[in-house]
Amino acid sequence: MRLSRLARLAAAATAATLVLTACGSGGDSGSAGGKVTLNVSLFGNFGYQELYQQYQQAHPNITIKEQTADYNAHHRDLATHLATNAGAADIEAVDTGFIAQMREVGNQFTDLGQDRASQYLPWKWQASLTKDGKQIGYGTDVGGLAICYRRDLFQQAGLPADRDQVSAAWAGGWDKYIELGKQFAAKAPKGTAFFDGGGALYNAVIGQAPVGFYNQDNTIVVDTNPEVRKAWDQVVAAIQAGLSAKLIESSPEWNNGFAKGQFATIACPAWMMAKIKDQAKAFAGKWDVAAVPGGGGNWGGSYLTIPKQGKHVAEAKELAAWLTAPEQQARVFTSAGLLPSIPALYDKPEIAALKDPFFNDAPVGKIFTTAAKQLEPQYQGPRAGDIQTTVRDGLSRVEQGKQNSEESWQQTVSDVKRLAR
Repeated sequence: MRLSRLARLAAAATAATLVLTACGSGGDSGSAGGKVTLNVSLFGNFGYQELYQQYQQAHPNITIKEQTADYNAHHRDLATHLATNAGAADIEAVDTGFIAQMREVGNQFTDLGQDRASQYLPWKWQASLTKDGKQIGYGTDVGGLAICYRRDLFQQAGLPADRDQVSAAWAGGWDKYIELGKQFAAKAPKGTAFFDGGGALYNAVIGQAPVGFYNQDNTIVVDTNPEVRKAWDQVVAAIQAGLSAKLIESSPEWNNGFAKGQFATIACPAWMMAKIKDQAKAFAGKWDVAAVPGGGGNWGGSYLTIPKQGKHVAEAKELAAWLTAPEQQARVFTSAGLLPSIPALYDKPEIAALKDPFFNDAPVGKIFTTAAKQLEPQYQGPRAGDIQTTVRDGLSRVEQGKQNSEESWQQTVSDVKRLAR
C-alpha cells in the first residue's frame, strides 16, 4: 500500500471509527508515577497470556493489555491508524500476508535493528526489511503445513484413521486428498463435510507453489501465473464434489463448525492448532495431525511491529523483543503450537519430541519442524493479504451457488486488478 492510498483510506474513515480505535496507544497508556501501560493488538491466539504475567512480575511498572480483532479488521484498522497517525497500539501484530504492505510505509514503524538477524530463518528476516534496510518486525512464528483431522469421523466413514496411513493416502498431492474426500463423503456422518471451506483449502494449495500472487518485482500475476488458476480449479473440483462445509475461516459460523463437528479435515499450519483447541474443546483427543498432501508449503506466520506513533516506543520494543526471543518462542510452541521462526530451536528435545494429547499424542514437534525444514518461501507482495481475501470471496461465491467457477474466476481477476490501482 502506498502512502497516498493510506491517505485516501484515512479520508474515508468515519469520525466514529477514529474515536473508537483511538484507544490503541492513547487513553490509559499514561506513565504517571513511572507506571506504563502497553497495548498489544493481535488477531487470534498468540499464546502470550502466561508470558505477559511473567513479564509483568519482572517489570512491576509495566501493565500489558491485549486487544484482539478479526484478521481482516485488524489489518484494515492498522492501515487506518498509520494513515491518520493516531490510534495504533504500542505493539501491532502483522501477518505475513500484510507485512509487505507495511514495508511500503516502513518509515512509520520503529527500526528494530539488525542484532537478531542471525537467529531467524533468512527468508523470515528478509520479508520484514524495508528497501533501505530497516527492520520493522520481529518474527513470531511460521506456518508450516499439515492436515488436522478428526479420527473418529474418519472411522465412522470407514476410512483408516491412523495418521501414518492417512498421510500415505494423500501423499501424492491434493488430487489424492480429494479422492479420499469422496470416499469419506460416501459414508460420512450426517451433517459432516470433508473440509471446512474453499478459501482455507486454497491458502494451503497455493502456499506450496514456488510463485503465488506476486513476482519478485511486485507485479501481481494472479491472471498469468498458471499455479494460481491450477489451485483454483483443484479447490473448485473439491467444492463441486460436495466436500466443503462452505465456511469462511475465523467467522462465527466457522468457529461453530468446530463445536458441532461440521467438517473432518482442515488445512493446518502450526498456528491452527491453537484455534482448534479454542473452538473444539469437547473433541480433545479425537483430533489428529497428518502430513500435508504433496509435502512442504507455508500458510501464515506473523510479526510484532512497533509503530512510531506509540507513547512508549522503548518499552514496547523491549517487550516485543522478549516475546519473540528464542526462549519465549519455544514456550509458545510447547503451550500453544505456534512454530518458531528461529531454526536453532527445531532440534531441541522439547521441540522436536513434543507430542500433543489434544491431537491424540500426535508428534507435532516432528511433523511441523519437518514441514518447516522443507519449506520453500514464497514471495509476498504489498497486497497479498487483500488478494488472499479476494480469492476466498470468489470461491465462496462458487460454494454458495451465486456464480459458476468461470464467472467467479473472471470477477476475482477483475477485483484483484482493482486492488493494484
